[in-house]
Amino acid sequence: MTTRITVDPITRIEGHLRIDVEVDDGKVTKAWSSGQMWRGIEKILIGRDPREAWMYTQRFCGVCTTVHAITSVRAVENALQMEIPVNAQLVRNIIQTAHAIQDHIVHFYHLSAVDWVDVVSALDADPAATAKLAESLSGWELNGVHEMTAVKERLKTFVQSGQLGPFASGFWGHPAMKLSPEVNLMAVAHYLQALDVQNHANKIVAILGGKSPHIQNVAVGGISNSISHDAPSVLNIERLMLIEGFINKLEKFVKSAYMTDVPAIGAFYLDWTNYGGGVTNYLSVPDCPQDTKGTKFDTLGGFIEGGDLSTFKPINNFNDPYFRDGVAESSKHAWYEGDKALHPYKGETNPQYTDFQDEGQYSWVKAPTFYGKRAEVGPLANVFTNVAAGEPRYTKYLNDAIGVIKTVGGISEVPLTALNSTIGRHAARAIRCGVMMDVLRDQWTKLVENIASGDLDTFNSPVFPKGEIEGFGFHEAPRGALSHWVVIEDAKIKNYQAVVPSTWNAGPRDSDDQPGPYEQSLMDNPIADPENPLEVLRTVHSFDPCIACAIHMVDTEKKEIVKVKAL
Repeated sequence: MTTRITVDPITRIEGHLRIDVEVDDGKVTKAWSSGQMWRGIEKILIGRDPREAWMYTQRFCGVCTTVHAITSVRAVENALQMEIPVNAQLVRNIIQTAHAIQDHIVHFYHLSAVDWVDVVSALDADPAATAKLAESLSGWELNGVHEMTAVKERLKTFVQSGQLGPFASGFWGHPAMKLSPEVNLMAVAHYLQALDVQNHANKIVAILGGKSPHIQNVAVGGISNSISHDAPSVLNIERLMLIEGFINKLEKFVKSAYMTDVPAIGAFYLDWTNYGGGVTNYLSVPDCPQDTKGTKFDTLGGFIEGGDLSTFKPINNFNDPYFRDGVAESSKHAWYEGDKALHPYKGETNPQYTDFQDEGQYSWVKAPTFYGKRAEVGPLANVFTNVAAGEPRYTKYLNDAIGVIKTVGGISEVPLTALNSTIGRHAARAIRCGVMMDVLRDQWTKLVENIASGDLDTFNSPVFPKGEIEGFGFHEAPRGALSHWVVIEDAKIKNYQAVVPSTWNAGPRDSDDQPGPYEQSLMDNPIADPENPLEVLRTVHSFDPCIACAIHMVDTEKKEIVKVKAL
């Protein structure tokens, strides 16, 4: 007997994603991924000054903010073939890596961990045994008995009050939950600690960007920050040293707690390395440019086909024709006019709504392809491409994670293909977070050294020619490869398209009817209880969906949707 399950919304934030699955004999046999709001900011940009685009695109989302600001200015700079001062590149790199670290911490602990951690079960834990377990895994300073006892008492207060606060609406007692009470208590303790830790990254973004989440300091041509050795109102040594202090605090948690928790918890769910694979083409882009032209990068990118790392083909620079010519988007199964795959320079965003049609149009998200192939983007793609390219930091942290899994799981072998799974995506995100910590510190050191050398430049003024020019910018955002595409005519935007990570992963079937990564990853997923489809959430949440970037809201009646009052 076939059962239809609809989960709407499926995300814990950015609640615009609907997932439908058909289940037969306890397994998913068909899936649909549907974005539930229209994307329209690109239409708003037409006719505007290209130097303003980043301010609008940054409002795609309240989570993925800095990523769109930086990618947007890169697209316009690419159209103008501009060089960017090294200081500007480094400041942008620090902002984006701090943002990525904050995002990865929040995703695991606050958006996905409760898919695997039975919070109520932690009430049965022995705090002393929990502390012993935690201290055997890492030297994190808040793993002691006192801390674990305090967390258990705090959790007990939540439960007795009848209000679980941040742990409400969980799948407590679900048959798919496997962790012992002690592991659950350790995870809850780190969940609460992560709430404080992630804010250190936000402070770095705010110091350099002027505010967080929507930064104010980027500009086409560089950044608006002025640099001085000692002037109090600009970026000076005092603020740089403050940033270093936040880096130190972040690093302690990331490398002592997060990077251990993920493989340790994953070791109890090794069966989930058999689920959630889906698309095995992986796309990632290089990032953290180290020169003025965007030809040297601190992290690498490229394309892998069929999960075979030997097929890796690199993406080398901000002008790389291999990336530029490979991207297209289809609207055949999306609520837009047209059914052919279009290159972003020719992209259209003309809404054409129908009802939800299983075999027709059923989503506001388009379906991107890379040379006609569906591709997964995100930390898993980022880890695979960098390991294939021989990047040593990724290889080191990958081996570290595998070591923890072997120790905790009591197994002798963990093949690389095990990462191509629901639980593998979490491991890849933790690996990438460790690399981002190293990159963040490295970019900070380079900025300090470059300023000390006497270079204080942060901005080159753009000059727009007559006629039409095109440009694209990309960025390896927390959720994967992000690109913006702009056509400029006589210094005004003629067309603008953003191909975002959650479009790559959440897109519906394409012009050849190939399912998207979310949809393919759900195939053969087990469903223990159709009334409580936790397993669907586990796989989709492993991608870290953030659908506001893939779709946007419009009210054709022009009614007031929300009012914000500044105090």
